[in-house]
Amino acid sequence: MEVRIQSIHFDASEQLQAFIQKKVSKLEKYYEYITGVEVSLRVVKPEAAENKEAGIKILVPNTEFYANKVCDTFEEAVDECVEALEKQLAKHKEKLRK
Repeated sequence: MEVRIQSIHFDASEQLQAFIQKKVSKLEKYYEYITGVEVSLRVVKPEAAENKEAGIKILVPNTEFYANKVCDTFEEAVDECVEALEKQLAKHKEKLRK
């Protein structure tokens, strides 16, 4: 599974990238046919409290899943995206079984 991390208008730290890799790799236990993951990180409205936006797109054969969250920190936003994607993948897997 290939993970691409894109930080828009800033440089993501090694620590943040490692955190994202670790979180995203856990999605494979929900659906084993993930071909790639694209993560985009952005700072929106610098003067606002909740200004860290994370978007995660998961590529699987014949479809893709996407989650986008805005939080106080990138870690929190990535956590919430991963939770949303876990639900989407579980639902998709259940559909395929039927």
